[in-house]
Amino acid sequence: MISKQTIDQIFSAVRVEEIVGEYVQLKRAGSNFKGLSPFHDEKSPSFVVSPSKQIWKDFSSGKGGTAISFLMEIENFTYPEALRHAAQKYGIEIEEDKREFTEEQKQAQTDKELLYKIHEIANDYFQEQMFETEEGRTIAYSYFKERELRDDIIKKFHLGYSPEQRNAFTEFALNKGYSKEILEKSGLSIFPENAPNGIDRFRERVLFPIHSFSGRVLGFGARILKNNIKTAKYLNSPETEIYHKSSVLYGLSQGKQAISKANLCLLVEGYMDVIALHQSGIENVVASSGTALTVDQIKLIKRLTENVTILFDGDPAGIKASFRSIDLLLAEEMNIRILLFPDGDDPDSFSRKHPQQYVEDFIKNQAKDFIDFKAEILLKEAGDDPIKKAEAIRDIIKSVAFVKNALKQEVYLKEVANKFGISEQSLFNELNVQKQIQTKQFSPQYRQEPQERPKMEVVPADLPKVNPLIILEEKLVELMLKYGDLIVERTDDENKQYQTTVIEEIIGHLDEDQYEVQSSLNQSIINEIKEGISEKSLRSGNFFLTLMDADITQKVANVLLDPYELSNWEKHQIFFSKEEDVVPKIVQDVIFRHKREYVMKLMGELKLKLSESENNDELYKTMMNLTQLKKDIDQKLFRVL
Repeated sequence: MISKQTIDQIFSAVRVEEIVGEYVQLKRAGSNFKGLSPFHDEKSPSFVVSPSKQIWKDFSSGKGGTAISFLMEIENFTYPEALRHAAQKYGIEIEEDKREFTEEQKQAQTDKELLYKIHEIANDYFQEQMFETEEGRTIAYSYFKERELRDDIIKKFHLGYSPEQRNAFTEFALNKGYSKEILEKSGLSIFPENAPNGIDRFRERVLFPIHSFSGRVLGFGARILKNNIKTAKYLNSPETEIYHKSSVLYGLSQGKQAISKANLCLLVEGYMDVIALHQSGIENVVASSGTALTVDQIKLIKRLTENVTILFDGDPAGIKASFRSIDLLLAEEMNIRILLFPDGDDPDSFSRKHPQQYVEDFIKNQAKDFIDFKAEILLKEAGDDPIKKAEAIRDIIKSVAFVKNALKQEVYLKEVANKFGISEQSLFNELNVQKQIQTKQFSPQYRQEPQERPKMEVVPADLPKVNPLIILEEKLVELMLKYGDLIVERTDDENKQYQTTVIEEIIGHLDEDQYEVQSSLNQSIINEIKEGISEKSLRSGNFFLTLMDADITQKVANVLLDPYELSNWEKHQIFFSKEEDVVPKIVQDVIFRHKREYVMKLMGELKLKLSESENNDELYKTMMNLTQLKKDIDQKLFRVL
């Protein structure tokens, strides 16, 4: 558990724009930053980060909060995990809370947290085996040295070794107190019937840890070094609660800052390709971890850049497989270029043969757009056969059909028309055919014949009734969060001037009317505010951002962050009143309106009681008092307006 003092220190040091900027490509928009939502597909950026308020808001999904809540959302961190991650980033030493905790709190670790922990333990173990044991140095370390890797690169990617002993790690982890169940769930150990003590999945292999975006170990890729054993050359961790290979890119954790800075992602095939390019000084590179590229992986890249260059080693099977990746990238509105290395070379070997500048220039100058790339590959196969040549052109137009931007489509079609000497009209006709094919493939409802489609019938929906009391309650809480410590001038019944704060005025109103708060979330906020008053402190927006309550944090972000900024009309000699300039009037207006609605609610309840009883003078008297009170409020409200 982390002490309150450390939590305050973390919140003081952390910069929301820096944390979010590692996951989302942000662009300056006035005093804020904007980017595409990492939680929701969108074309126009609606994700806003406010450096001045240190909050973010995703207007497409409705989520919002602080840098810590962002880490919890995007990395699925617990609150303590997010705090520890931020503390590590900003070099803050964690001070543990010395209080005693219950057994329930001690047992609160979930299987997911244990999975993260066992992978961290395994990562340290495999590195130690390679560097600290004779077997590891002789087999694994010497292998990486043969591949010309420097020690700093080996350590940067946490490369390791699993020894020959069949259950070395399993025995080590069991002695550390980890259960067979968690070892089996992690995929690090196997417990068949004939081996109750367990077997290490990755024994006798060099290890490539696979990290999350933030750097946590999720799983491993493992390569066997012996050639005389009939088994898979590479072995990956199985799917677990924390590792989904289709949602992870190898090297993204180490390369994310370089990708964002270069505004370009290099996409390669293997672990060693990523590592070798890093060693040569080229860090904006990732690999798809031995799987075909997926939409989830593309979205990870798109957080940082829309520009991708795919690097291939010239293998025919790999080139053909790349066609699907090209279409997926185009469908996600990425800008694509493709590079084929000379025969016999891949990114690993090429980067070891040449200096960094030469490799960078080669990638920049030799990479082709997808049309040139597909044309070169397909037309080489087609030769002089006109039918095959037509099929090749159709295949290129099929890729163009995945492009969503109409202007880009037209530019690509002009390029194809010029390259092959075909009329643009013919290509537009083919493009429409390919679009229809795609629509039928990806939209099941279009597979029906038109006459079979059920007729749509518009049924008027019953609109939900709006409760004005709840809306005004929300506004009162919003005013306390935004302007709680603002001092306002007031006049009492004897015409004497006095000062109060927005919080004190609103809390006084709620207490005076003995108002029962409608929303449990608002009640939690009001309770915190009242506790602050009792301790002689005013708790407004920024105070609530440090609370371990995602609902409250999101509500505060909603209140404090507006998606729009008022243009600077003053340069045109046009002046507007800002909300903060008229807060005293707004507060008074909302209080009177809330009081009026509350009186109306009480009158409605009284009418119901009067209809059910006879000759109840006390109820009639109360009704007359409420009616007079409503008239008084109406007069005060009129004066405010």
